[in-house]
Amino acid sequence: MDMPLDPAARPVRIGILPIADFAVMSYAATVEPLRAANLLAGRMLYEMVHVGNGPVASSGAAVVPPDAQVGAALRLDMLFVIAGGDVGAHDDPALARWLARMAREGVHLGGVSGGPVILARAGLMAGRRMTLHWEYAEALAEASPDLALERSLYVIDRDRMTCAGGTAPLDMMHALIARQHGAAFARRVSDWFMHTEVRPAIGPQRAGLAERVGSHTPAILDAVEVMESHLADPLDLGQIASIAGVSPRQLNRLFTDQLGTPVMRYYRALRLDRAQSLLRNSAMPLTQIALATGFANSSHFSRAYAAQFGHPPSHYRDA
Repeated sequence: MDMPLDPAARPVRIGILPIADFAVMSYAATVEPLRAANLLAGRMLYEMVHVGNGPVASSGAAVVPPDAQVGAALRLDMLFVIAGGDVGAHDDPALARWLARMAREGVHLGGVSGGPVILARAGLMAGRRMTLHWEYAEALAEASPDLALERSLYVIDRDRMTCAGGTAPLDMMHALIARQHGAAFARRVSDWFMHTEVRPAIGPQRAGLAERVGSHTPAILDAVEVMESHLADPLDLGQIASIAGVSPRQLNRLFTDQLGTPVMRYYRALRLDRAQSLLRNSAMPLTQIALATGFANSSHFSRAYAAQFGHPPSHYRDA
């Protein structure tokens, strides 16, 4: 079932910041699900504001005119930077300062394809898990070894959303719309684009999620998908059940019967597995890993980690 769409709720204002030489595929896969959500809802759920210093040319023939200038005082809820081409050569201190100001004002920042490089170079991905297009990953990892880079389709970590570009924004926007308006409505949006095989954040496709989880039950797959999208900002059982379209009691029964564990215990295990990966593959300190996987502090994280794996996280490194 759909979560109710509150007719009194104001639209979410989303800034779209394309950088010269951006890929049209990445741009369209970011903005089109939002447009379709408005169309299918019969009202404006998402208000998009294009930002740029004059018209921005893509790597092809498309040109995007701006609604507002970089540096303007904008009231935004989210802001997505969409970049491609030789993004490593992009150097715009004024843009970096404006992005930092947006972050201080509480705007959630997103990066698409090469966009996460721009966010990282502005110092806005420190202590956050992130991903980006594979073309840029090696160079960014070498330049900034402390970043928590993942080879995922997309990563949602608290107030940051990053994805690999191409068609990956379709999956990331599905997760965003599902969080805000329910899994059933998000599936309607995805079906609008014949995007019937919605892929989870860390898997290549829906079938991969079913195989990894060991269930084909839609409510379980919807629940695990949203868990994987919210490791740093854990949802409660009621929120997960609402997104999955069932009651909390029914969801717990499904998890216990099919996966042998209650919902929230499964969720904690997912977060701890991701923490173990960060310990092995990043230089993040323990405190940052704790926050990136949804633990309030390092001592709480250390106790949970030791209970799960039989040794403390300092087994891999010092705090």
